[in-house]
Amino acid sequence: MTVPLTPTERLGPLPVIYRDARLIAVVKPPGMLVHRTALARGETRFVMQTLRDQIGQHVYPVHRLDRPTGGVLLFALDSEAAAALSRAFTEQQMSKRYLAVVRGWGPESVSVDAPLREEDGTRPKAEMPAHPALTHLRRLATVEIPVAVDRYPQSCYSLMEARPQTGRRHQIRRHLAHCGHPIINDAKHGKGIHNRYFRDHLECPHLLLAAVALQFRHPFEARLLTLEAAPDDHFSALLTRFGWQAHLTQNDARWETPASSTAPAEPADALL
Repeated sequence: MTVPLTPTERLGPLPVIYRDARLIAVVKPPGMLVHRTALARGETRFVMQTLRDQIGQHVYPVHRLDRPTGGVLLFALDSEAAAALSRAFTEQQMSKRYLAVVRGWGPESVSVDAPLREEDGTRPKAEMPAHPALTHLRRLATVEIPVAVDRYPQSCYSLMEARPQTGRRHQIRRHLAHCGHPIINDAKHGKGIHNRYFRDHLECPHLLLAAVALQFRHPFEARLLTLEAAPDDHFSALLTRFGWQAHLTQNDARWETPASSTAPAEPADALL
């Protein structure tokens, strides 16, 4: 039986990972758009508008997550902070970490340096300019299940860590597919028979890609801040089912000190 995503209008308040006077970080649920776009197609709930109403003030987007991807999403609370954070993303000063479940046994460690063409849907992709794109990949765990999902008697899958150095559209999906290990439930680059198995038998209705950590130097504190988000319930349950629970993250915010020890960041609800 296919397990549907929870409609966004039935989701509760966005979990706040961190908030201070200048910025706020939340956990974006998979399937929810960051802001209104031509892709909305009848959607009535968006992260930007929901967060604005939730905290009672305007928020400024400084980066984005694709609609099917959940995880850490950062906003500024004033225009000066928005400019500083946007510049940090543009200058690749943000360290981003993702978890992905892929088909097959992914590479133990590899850096994929493969330019990607833009995908805006208005022109053939071959006519679009190609931009440098770099993703660092590391295999964290593997599993072999005794089910002939495809043509082999067993089926193999991997948990991959992805650290994109650049921020091209669908970069992680495209680079993993480039390696021959598409993300499960990637309809464009994956294989339908595996996607259907995860949806129908493993209760995984969405793309198995989660933005689990974001680390950057706070533009007004001059300290390194790490933000972490727990994967959604479907993703977390799958990792536990496959024995990969050691790689689960939790909603957390902490300052990284020079001595490599950590200190909790300001409580997320301190200014709510």
